[in-house]
Amino acid sequence: MLFHHTPVLFDEVMTWLRPGPGVWCDGTLGGGGHSEGILRLAGQGASLYGIDRDERAIAAASERLAAFPGFHALRGNFHDVKALLASEGVTALDGALLDLGVSSPQLDEAERGFSYHEDAPLDMRMDTSSPLTAADLLNTWDERELARILRDYAEEKWAARIAKIICERRITKPLTTTGDLVACVDAAIPKAVRRKDDGHPARRTFQAVRIAVNDELDPLDKALCDFADLLKPGGRLCVITFHSLEDRIVKRCFQRLQDPCTCPPSFPVCVCGRKPSVKVLAGGAVKPSPEEVGRNPRARSALLRVCEKLEVS
Repeated sequence: MLFHHTPVLFDEVMTWLRPGPGVWCDGTLGGGGHSEGILRLAGQGASLYGIDRDERAIAAASERLAAFPGFHALRGNFHDVKALLASEGVTALDGALLDLGVSSPQLDEAERGFSYHEDAPLDMRMDTSSPLTAADLLNTWDERELARILRDYAEEKWAARIAKIICERRITKPLTTTGDLVACVDAAIPKAVRRKDDGHPARRTFQAVRIAVNDELDPLDKALCDFADLLKPGGRLCVITFHSLEDRIVKRCFQRLQDPCTCPPSFPVCVCGRKPSVKVLAGGAVKPSPEEVGRNPRARSALLRVCEKLEVS
């Protein structure tokens, strides 16, 4: 099975996660690159639970990591990490990783519909058993809701215009291919603006639709809290993001867990009783090196944030 994927910020993740004996979780298994690194450094006796919605990723990673007896693949969504791990009898972790990007195989397999470079069916599902496809969303959601996801999930300045043209065109012919969606974006954004764009004009629209189809953002904050809750004292959570919306959610969640006090700033001492549960590490976001970006251009927008579980009395 071909599911080649270059793990982003690999060395940085291994440095901050500090794999060793214990129980680990890769909540976004993908091709298993990060998981393999964790298992090799952790040594014999370590266990790693890899979670993914994509059955192809599960199959490929299981084949890749077959030599590690401590590897366990779980088909599901990392948003449900507590239930998934509880089904395996796991209630605490020594460390965990989330890589929130779309894996290279998903982008490169045209039939998945994630890429605006290839004309393919409008699918974009990470879990192909999910009922909602990109075509369903684009052909049934109303204009106001389409504009909202383009604004909220991609900060698209032309959101209203793109949504209007999608709704106009689908009256006579439903959108069925990625080319249909690219054509809507091209029709909505003036040519002069498209020429000045430093990336493909449709990239923000594709990002927003993908996020909506897979419900990537709304449950993220709770999932981060669940992962932090599962960590043993001293355990670390590493999260890789690829766009500002995800990174903002991760940053604010980590900050809130580090400083949960709800007392007004005017209070001389804390009376709410809320204690920090994590410490934010790395001094903010860790970026890929220029060398890595040169080897793998898809790494250029990646950011890594890390927190460590505190002993909560």
